[in-house]
Amino acid sequence: MSPITRRSFLEMAAAIGATAAWGNPFATTSRMAWRERRDLFPEGVASGDPDCNSVLLWTRRPFSGEPSSEKTGEQPARKLNVEVAEDELFRRVVATVVAPVSAACDWTCRVLVGGLKPSRVYWYRFADSEGFASRIGRTITAPEMNNVRPVRFVFVSCQNANQGAQNAYRRMIFEDERAPEAERIGFVLHLGDFIYEIVWYPKDRPQGMYDRRLRDIVRYPHGEKIRDFHIPTTVEDYRAVYRGYLSDPDIQDARARWPFVNMWDNHEFSWLGWQSLQRFGGKNLPAQTRKVAANQAFFEYQPARITKPSGPSLERFDPPPVIDTPVTGFDEHGLGQEPNNLAAIASLKGYRALRWGRNVELIVTDQRSYRSEEPTDCPEAATLSSDDFPEFIPENAMEILDAGKTYNGGRPPASILFGSVEIANFYRDRPAQTILGAEQKAWFLERLRSSKATWKIWGNTTATLDMRADLQNLPQGLTKPWPGRDYAISPMGDHGSAYVERGEIYDFVQANRIDGFVTVAGDRHSFWAGLAAKTLPPKPFVPVGIAFVTGSISAPGLVEALEHALPKDHPLRSLYVGQGPHDQAPQPTVNLLLRHGVRSCLEYAKSGDIGKARALSNLELSPHLSFVDMGGHGYAVVHATSEFIETEFVCIPRPLEHSEHADGGALRYRVKFRTALWKNTETPKLLMQILEGDPKFSI
Repeated sequence: MSPITRRSFLEMAAAIGATAAWGNPFATTSRMAWRERRDLFPEGVASGDPDCNSVLLWTRRPFSGEPSSEKTGEQPARKLNVEVAEDELFRRVVATVVAPVSAACDWTCRVLVGGLKPSRVYWYRFADSEGFASRIGRTITAPEMNNVRPVRFVFVSCQNANQGAQNAYRRMIFEDERAPEAERIGFVLHLGDFIYEIVWYPKDRPQGMYDRRLRDIVRYPHGEKIRDFHIPTTVEDYRAVYRGYLSDPDIQDARARWPFVNMWDNHEFSWLGWQSLQRFGGKNLPAQTRKVAANQAFFEYQPARITKPSGPSLERFDPPPVIDTPVTGFDEHGLGQEPNNLAAIASLKGYRALRWGRNVELIVTDQRSYRSEEPTDCPEAATLSSDDFPEFIPENAMEILDAGKTYNGGRPPASILFGSVEIANFYRDRPAQTILGAEQKAWFLERLRSSKATWKIWGNTTATLDMRADLQNLPQGLTKPWPGRDYAISPMGDHGSAYVERGEIYDFVQANRIDGFVTVAGDRHSFWAGLAAKTLPPKPFVPVGIAFVTGSISAPGLVEALEHALPKDHPLRSLYVGQGPHDQAPQPTVNLLLRHGVRSCLEYAKSGDIGKARALSNLELSPHLSFVDMGGHGYAVVHATSEFIETEFVCIPRPLEHSEHADGGALRYRVKFRTALWKNTETPKLLMQILEGDPKFSI
């Protein structure tokens, strides 16, 4: 990779809305009068999206009590001094710059520092004109493109600071500080739900959430109350939730230790949101102004190399003017053509690719802004689900809906059979479901095809692995007969049930002989490890890559929800949170259901013998899965070399309260999966090793 020029660097900084600072090859001792005042920088410091010679730095220094401008009514901009050094004592300072902050960007500061050396640890800090300074941050640059050194990074998702503690970050920091230099983490990939915009105030839900108490960390200055929770409506509201989350000491410490690569998922905008629409009460509601506000807050609070097309300013977001207008017309890919919808979506482009040496190219995509409407979110889909079979609908019905008018070679059925009932095929005139959208998908496939990295890693905020159960194998008399034709699936709104688009991607990987294809994902609040395949038995099973999902940092998962919501006398409770004869508490038998099937769950409920339960595994149910834990919290560590890739799940106990231990508290288990680099004509293989604990229902 040829060195970047100062001119191209300045253009890059302008494109992402950051102040530019160029490194000096001759280090000097700091001349800054520096007194640490963390209280004046209440959200700490952060860095993001490093390449081999630059990194983006961030902080927030609010100034209050300043007189407003007579012309604009805004408070005047202030300046921060920024230093970057090769040592923590700042005796070898290599870059300095003065950066503006203002109320227009909520006093946040973004600085792109270039001219740095590859594969180096750097230290940075911010100070105001009086010498009051932030804490010191640590960041790391990527290796050069042809460097064969191994790459280590962590991927995480789903931290709900309103409902839980971020102990996973404390464990991550503890282990990294004690690791040999060559085995330390290079960056953290955050795959979305950094914030949860749905906030329960403690007074509105005094009973808490499940067994969790609610923290009073966010109060919306405007906001809207729906049922017993609150959602943001303005940019001030979205800023408030970021500030609330960044008051958490464990989140702050993690952002101060490593560069983050951040991508939004749904909760950075809206729980069931898609494009610029929100969904509440079973209806799609126009929310273009809120989508822009969400994008603005993300731009201001996350150091990421993402581009904003609007406005002349280099440091502020300059939101495009939009109004909330119903979106009724959609193109052949399901993209709403209403001008305000298109403007809101385009106000910030998050998908991008980053390279770490020869071994890793990380391709990060946006699963929410361009997607078509998820079929099972439509009210007509309610008839395909039943309280008799919680979480599941027929696999065949999902295949028909997903394909829309393309099903059966363009001859979709007029109705879908659900037991003895015929349900109108309400999706038969729509295009096949897309999650990536046409433009982003074309970009994504070309990045895959052209990548020269050993491992092409798809950073997908949502998962790709099928969530399937063999409810057709339920014994007679236990409950009502399963109304599906064969298997059941749980539609998660991701590529696990977006069969047409997933098949298109995997066919492309196979046709272009792309090896080293890996997906890392979040969103499901659970750990998954498996093989990436277009279809499962009885259809052909042809893996083209490997795929992983990380457990949530702190957000509740399905097991926790089922423990509290599924009636204790439900005839199928043993399939979800069952108990063996000697168990004192519910067990996560839903993991057994997804990994091995109905017969295994029923055997465990009968005997409590996990060996006997696994022996009854339905081998055709989930040949794609090696591991699933629907109740797992923690993080995943990737170790990529030129010969193999390893992914390690680090699972912690349910994070109900902040751990006072330096290591973040005990571990539930640690499991590693290793895959040797395969050729396109070969089938990838996952080798599992349990390093600590006993995830007995997950394997």
